[in-house]
Amino acid sequence: MIYRELRNFITDNDGIGVIEVVLILVVLIGLVIIFKEQIGKLLNNIFKEINSQSKEVY
Repeated sequence: MIYRELRNFITDNDGIGVIEVVLILVVLIGLVIIFKEQIGKLLNNIFKEINSQSKEVY
């Protein structure tokens, strides 16, 4: 009885999806922290380009 319950507990894979999502989020947050300055420069350039092209429309 106890052996069967222990075996079912060990082979249960329900929590693996949550762990995978958490690990992916940790990696993404780490990349954002590492490349924070480059991402900021890229976004600034994109918004400058959007603003300059929107002025041509008006």
